[in-house]
Amino acid sequence: MSEGAAISATRTVPERAGAALASLLASPATPDRLRRVLEQALVFGGASFAGVYTPGGDPAQLLLAESAGLPRTLYGLRDGYAATGASPVAEAHRTGRPQWLGPAELAGCADARRTPSADFSVAALPLGPAGGGCLLAVGEHPGGFHGDERACLELIAHTVAVPAPDVVCDTGELPEDAFSLAMDTGRVEVGDAILRLFAISREDFDGRVESLLGRTVPEDLPALMSVVEADHMAIGDRELEFRILQPTGPPRWLRLRGRLLLSGKGRSARLVGTVTDASTERSGVTDVARVQRLAASLTTAGTVKDVGRAVVAALRKPLRADRIALAELENDRLVVTVLDPPQPEAWPDVWRSEWRSEWPDAPVRSMPTLAAALREGRTRIWSEGPELEPALADVGRGGLAVLPLPAGGRMAGACLIGWDRPHDFTPDERALLTACAALTGQALLRAHAFDAEHELVGMLQRTLLPRRLPRLPGAVAVARYLPTTAGLEVGGDWYDVIPLADNHVALVIGDVQGHNAGAATLMGQMRTALRAYAVEGHTPDVVVAHANRLLLDMETDLFATCAYVDIDIEQGTAWCVRAGHVQPVLRHPDGTPEVVQAEGGPPLGVLGQAEFPMTPLRLQPGTVIALTTDGLVESAATDLDAGMDRLARELAAADPAHLGLVADALLTGAHRGDDVALLLMRYDGMAVRPLRESWTVWRVPEAVRHARRFTRRTLRTWSVPQDTVDAALLVVSELVTNALVHTGGPVRLDLGLVNHRLRLAVADSSPRSPVQPASIGWEATGGRGILLVEAVSATWGTIPVSGGKQVWADLVLDG
Repeated sequence: MSEGAAISATRTVPERAGAALASLLASPATPDRLRRVLEQALVFGGASFAGVYTPGGDPAQLLLAESAGLPRTLYGLRDGYAATGASPVAEAHRTGRPQWLGPAELAGCADARRTPSADFSVAALPLGPAGGGCLLAVGEHPGGFHGDERACLELIAHTVAVPAPDVVCDTGELPEDAFSLAMDTGRVEVGDAILRLFAISREDFDGRVESLLGRTVPEDLPALMSVVEADHMAIGDRELEFRILQPTGPPRWLRLRGRLLLSGKGRSARLVGTVTDASTERSGVTDVARVQRLAASLTTAGTVKDVGRAVVAALRKPLRADRIALAELENDRLVVTVLDPPQPEAWPDVWRSEWRSEWPDAPVRSMPTLAAALREGRTRIWSEGPELEPALADVGRGGLAVLPLPAGGRMAGACLIGWDRPHDFTPDERALLTACAALTGQALLRAHAFDAEHELVGMLQRTLLPRRLPRLPGAVAVARYLPTTAGLEVGGDWYDVIPLADNHVALVIGDVQGHNAGAATLMGQMRTALRAYAVEGHTPDVVVAHANRLLLDMETDLFATCAYVDIDIEQGTAWCVRAGHVQPVLRHPDGTPEVVQAEGGPPLGVLGQAEFPMTPLRLQPGTVIALTTDGLVESAATDLDAGMDRLARELAAADPAHLGLVADALLTGAHRGDDVALLLMRYDGMAVRPLRESWTVWRVPEAVRHARRFTRRTLRTWSVPQDTVDAALLVVSELVTNALVHTGGPVRLDLGLVNHRLRLAVADSSPRSPVQPASIGWEATGGRGILLVEAVSATWGTIPVSGGKQVWADLVLDG
């Protein structure tokens, strides 16, 4: 008889809950007492999940100490929360006041995460005075927790007494079948019986968990690693069966029962439990282990294709099937996500006829039997030679299993497993397929939602980045962006390639603090601002200084880092400015890498009087310059210096002739805990370098005549035809006269010749562009100059230059 059933039904719900808790506390202490207390929240409190969060070794973090009920991931809950954050867990912990949040309050919660259903409520109850942690309960009733349920949860919160981590981890002398594994170091203490099972003597055992894992059957290792790796381990009890290799004979089945104990002061988190011989309890290969392995794989499957690969690995080879297909159901079509084997000729004609791009898109109406199975929602199995429509029967002539995949009250898709040779289905296999179908359907639904939201995030991110990079004279640029896979937030990394006047180009890469809509918005603003300042013709240090002032004036709490490199493609020189960003990396033509030691300033938006020094660079033809964000070179497991050294080595080993392949190779294996932006440019040098000359126009009575004389002398030196010289002198006269009459300050005349195109440009200090009159009467005294320039030139225009403007006109030489 259960604890709850032993209590008189005439008592109120809180009274029955109190009696059950009293019975638990009166029984001898066991390691699972806390979990059994939390289970009362499921029985009496109307909760579908209950967990206890307490301060760990770091008081700034609240860690999940124990939980009961449905998996926390279904509700977007974390293993830990910042004690100073805005989560309900942190609020209850800090204030000592209970938090009762319904769907409406959760929607406005700053720390809320997207969940499968909006109709759920949360209760966060402090464990005693403020600062002692809290009990978190989740209920799926839209109305939230009512009076009796609230009273029960409050009673459970007062009852909870979490053992101190250092006491729980103090195992003393281990029993013969017990083990204790330190999750941070991989050092493991094991009893003598476990060593006998692994056929290792005490003298030969080195205390490393890898020494035990190395004797595991390779097929069982992924499921076992999901238990013994800290990144995958969940709070609470775990049970798993696996096989180990024997010196002679078949593998031996072992059963592991374990439990994760959180870290305490001066002590790491540990996995403690037992390992026993399960061979005597098994009749051949059990299907329980297959379900366990599939469940472990599906917990880490983030995308739809990951789910498909996990299903194929768990079922096809163990069941000796010849083919397996996994498909999502969209309206009346099966959109296939995984086919194994992937070759079209291995599948029926209707599948091949619908083959589109990578995967087929098969209509359900062409397979009525499959449509009926999906409507009924139950697994259908046919033995040898099923009399079915060819589109279905040809999947498995020796045997066929159709598994509808239920999830969230609907059919998420179907899994088809086929055998070419006769296959007899045992009762255990039928149960296995039914269990796998339920697991796969839920995982497919979660993965589809993740894929859809991740694509939405990626689409938003792509709209904030350049759609394509410009074609550059004498250089090639490529860029890559990888969003983080740690969440669905939009990142703040960006890059840009900005063509400038006189064959200059600016390479920009930056990173705004944070991963949210605010960071993405600020990223778009900073990219636009830097491009505008660059096009105005400012020097690199001024461009970055203007961006810094803009970010300060925006009064945001966020800051940004960036690297800005202005490259003169004609001369092969560059100026680099860093604002708190990682260094550029060069690959010289001989393959030698160099991490540029460019002097840097602070991040943008931090100091109002910051200086951003410029560092000169020299580029030889064939040099590759790489700009990246810290997501590529720094992670929790890799420090910045080691990451930069690795990037330099990989860049040196790459073939710069195929810059796109180089970028892809550099991103291989990138840590996806943060966004990654990468910008590469190969400097080739210009095949034909332009001829350029400049003249400073002094404000003297003979200024125009001096400018004409300089122009005539220069063009003759360049062997420009006389008719073009005459037209050029007319344009120079008009542009210089306009600058002297209508502006103040210095005036400069620039001449350039490249590929039979002559450019005449006059720069002044006025930002106002010349206006072309719509019409000119016979009595007008001005306005004809611009009309003359337009008439004799192939094209003309104006661009901003360092607070002023430059008016230019192009003439095309004959021949």
